[in-house]
Parts: sequence; structure tokens; C-alpha cells
Amino acid sequence: MPHQAVSPSSCLPRHFSNPRADLERVYGPSERAILSRAAFEEAMAEIGAWPGYAPTPLRSLPGLAREAGIDRLWYKDESARFALGSFKALGGAYAVLRLLAREVTARVPGVPVTALDLVVGRYAKVTRTLTVTTATDGNHGRSVAWGAQVFGCNCVVYVPSACSPGRRAAIGAYGARVVVVDGLYDDAVRRAAADAAEQGWFVVSDTSYTGYMDIPRDVMQGYTVMVEEALSQLPASERPTHVFVQGGVGSLPAAVCGHLWESWGRQRPRFVVVEPHNADCLYQSAVAGRPVRSEGDLDTVMAGLACGEVSLLAWAILERGADDFLTIPDEGAVTAMRKLADGNHGGRPIVAGESGVAGLAGLLCAAAHEEVRLALGLAPDARVLVFGTEGATDPEVYERIVGRSPENVAEDPLSAAGR
Repeated sequence: MPHQAVSPSSCLPRHFSNPRADLERVYGPSERAILSRAAFEEAMAEIGAWPGYAPTPLRSLPGLAREAGIDRLWYKDESARFALGSFKALGGAYAVLRLLAREVTARVPGVPVTALDLVVGRYAKVTRTLTVTTATDGNHGRSVAWGAQVFGCNCVVYVPSACSPGRRAAIGAYGARVVVVDGLYDDAVRRAAADAAEQGWFVVSDTSYTGYMDIPRDVMQGYTVMVEEALSQLPASERPTHVFVQGGVGSLPAAVCGHLWESWGRQRPRFVVVEPHNADCLYQSAVAGRPVRSEGDLDTVMAGLACGEVSLLAWAILERGADDFLTIPDEGAVTAMRKLADGNHGGRPIVAGESGVAGLAGLLCAAAHEEVRLALGLAPDARVLVFGTEGATDPEVYERIVGRSPENVAEDPLSAAGR
């Protein structure tokens, strides 16, 4: 047996094999109405032209692959995505741009509106009268606030009371007004929607619900830029057999799953959705066979995944596209963060946030339990792709968990030796 990645006693996962997963199902019109390669091309052309755009690295982690008893492990490192340090920069800001372009066109008919038009303030008389709003645990709100600042509109962001002061400050730094809601993420979602309806604001959410679908679709489509980058960075002769992706409301895993499904069809990898034990709305929905709330208290160190309700658009993809659902305890994420920071994975140290490592943590927890390993088909020749979706988006929280500041981790040459 290989060295176990995580102590079994500290990381016991729950696994559910999705009986509705259908490898033979064609990615058809109903799926393309949500996410499509045609819409991806539009998103790629737009986001690829933004100042500062560059593909984030795909890192090979041979040390952790050996620990997990698999052949290859690739980690898509989003810690340097634009100035936000998170894949969310691809979604919220893109949706803000699309929204503002539509609103300006409606008011100035017949005039095509470009991102450059908005950046230079050509339609500022219009955009300054518009306000976007959203609810967030941190990264999505930061992306929306950044997009609002860049493209010239107002922004109000609602955060649950558990959102850390550092993440609130990071949102406010982009000029947004931050409103703290006495409750959980889902309470913040409802408050944002209610206030938007009263004030005439535009909700830019990454979660969809009845009567609200178009903007979350834009958010998800923006995420596919990251997925396509990863596909182009994989070795030409190798494809992953498995993909592990963190859950949340489902927008991220749906974007990854849908893009792979349409691109590779029946040759797509086995797709595993990973959530915290206490915030498992996707797992519970898979068990129930329909969208249901999480019964957990949403208290998790993986704060960005502390979501109790499923995005309906995301579920429409994951219901048949996801093969497995996995939940893990907080200790799994903490261990994964520390392993990446130590550099004993076979490369330079990687700074990764607590929500961004959940997919990796799910793999490591599964690999440490023979029953789950076998159920997921994690054979010695398995090749796994994970998405490290954030860096240290709150440096104080990161230091508290890892024991070192993100700056010290990034600059410490001894880490790479696997001390």
C-alpha cells in the first residue's frame, strides 16, 4: 500500500454514487441552453482581452500522487488570477460586463457596446445610475465589486455574519458598500434579492433560482475559461481519468462538468463533486434525486462552500453529469493546505485557500479509505485533475490555519525540499 495521504481517523469521507449519471447521454440542446462551447468562445474572446489576463498554471504534484497511490495529479492553480487571487474573477466581473452592455444598449439603441467603451467611461452617464448587488461568502462578491469598479457602476454586496473582516475589507477596497446580514449565506442571498427588487438594482449572483437564470448562466460561462485553459495545458498524450471539484451552490462543478461533457463526450473523466460534511446541499440533492437543502449547520472552515441551497441551473447539469458526490470534514482541507504549503508534493510551495483545496482534499481523503478508493475507481494508473480555485484570499485566516503567512510560504526555499 502507498503512504496514506491523510490519516483515516481524521478524514472519513461520505460517498454517494449517482444512480442518474449517464455516460452515454449526449450533451444536448437542454444542456447547451445553459453552457455551451459557442458561449465559451464569446467569453474567452472577451476575458482574454482584459488587461492582465494570462492563463493560470497547471501544476503537476507527483509527491501527492504517490501518497494517493495514483499515477498523475494535476492542480490548476488559481491563486494569481488577475488581482483577486481566485477563479471567481472570471465569473462575477464577466456577468457585470454583460449586464451593463445590455442595459446601455437598451438605452442607446443600435450602438454596439464594448468592454473598452465601459472602461473608458464612454457611457458613464448611464452606468453611474446603475447598481449591481450580490450575496457572497467572499470571492464572488469581490469579483462583482471589481467588475463594477472597472466597468463603471455602483455595487452593494451582502455578506453573512460569519464572513471574515479581511474578506469584507477586500470587497470594500473595490468601492462596494458591504452590508453584513445577521444569518447565513442563503439569508444574504434572500436579503440581496429583496433589496434589489425594492431599490431597482440588478442582482449578479452565481446561484440561480426560479425566475432568475440569465445572469448566473453568464457567471458559469465565465468559469469555463479556466476549464479550457486546463485542457490545453494537459500533456497531449494524457487525459485525466478523474476530476474532483468543490461544490458550493454547484456553479463551479457544473461549469467544469458541462465543459468537459460537451468537449469530450463519452471519453470525459469520472466526475466527483466534493463538499464539507456540514454544507452538503449537492450530496443531499443527489441522494434525494431533486434539489433539496443541506441539513447541516453550514459551519465549516471552507467558508466559500458554506451554502445550503442548490443552484437550479447547476443541478440541471450535475443531475446526470456528475458521477459521484463526496463530503469531507474540515480536517481534510486543513491537511491539504498544509501539504501544499510544505512543498512536499514535489514542487515549489503552493499557497491555497481553505475553500480552494476541497477537491484535492476530497481526493486525499478518498485515497486514505480503501472502500471509497475502490468505489471511485482510484486505481494505480488513475490520473486526476483538481482545481485549486483560490489563494490566500484572507491572509489572516490562512496564517491561522497553516501556521505561516502566505508571504513566508511563497518565499521559503526550504519548503520545496519537503522539510
